[in-house]
Parts: sequence; structure tokens; C-alpha cells
Amino acid sequence: MPAKQRISVYIDAAMMDRLEALAKKQRQPKSTIGEAAILSFLTADDADRWEAATGRRLDRLVRQVERLERDQSFAVETLALFVRAWLTATPVLPDAQQAAAQAKGRERYESFLDALGRRMSRGQRLADEVTRDIDPDDTAGEGVALDH
Repeated sequence: MPAKQRISVYIDAAMMDRLEALAKKQRQPKSTIGEAAILSFLTADDADRWEAATGRRLDRLVRQVERLERDQSFAVETLALFVRAWLTATPVLPDAQQAAAQAKGRERYESFLDALGRRMSRGQRLADEVTRDIDPDDTAGEGVALDH
């Protein structure tokens, strides 16, 4: 094992008091504590690696939240446009036709749920289709910002 090199360091009195107190408490030479402190300063710290990993995770979460916000805005706007069109185009039915219309509505709703279930089980999403229609070069599915 190579011999250790001697260095001379100047520190203020308060720092020296702290160093001596720690050395006494841990029953270690001041040089051992100083060497550990210098080594910690010179090497990549676990906290730095943790901070970098946390930063990457936060960036990924931010992108996911932005996609969710975009998809939610898309869904809300789609629903609002549909409701407006439906209310504008659908006449009020006379009382005599209400029962038949409700039965037909339930039947059509069940068909809608079946179709939705099939699409969801295959992983098809309307938001992805619309994004590809808007930007055909978007193969990663990142999407584009939709203006509201």
C-alpha cells in the first residue's frame, strides 16, 4: 500500500472546533475525517445520482401529465361539440313515440358499449388516431398541442 501524502490545510476556528468534536466523538484521527470529507467532495455523491434519476423521472411524469391534459381537453371538446350538434339537430319527440325511442336508444347504447369495449381491448384510442390525422409524421404518439 502506498504511503499517504501529507497536506496542510487552513480552516477557521469554528470549523476546527467542529472537526475536533467529531474526531473525539467518533474516536478517529482528524486526518481520517478530513480524508473522508475530501473523498466525498471529489467523488460522485449518491445524492447527485439520486437527484439526476429523480429529475429524469419527473421529466417523464411531466410529459405523461401533459399528454393526459391534451387527451382530456380533446375528450371534453369532442363531447361538447357532439352535445351541441345533437341538441341542435334532434327534434323533440311526441309523448306517443317516447317509449319506442327510449328502447331504440338503449339498444344503440349497448352497441356503442360493445364497440368501445372491442376498441379498448385492442388498445385503440381515438386520440391517437386524431393525432396521426393531424401529424402523420408523429410515429411516437407524442402528439401535437391542440389549441382550445
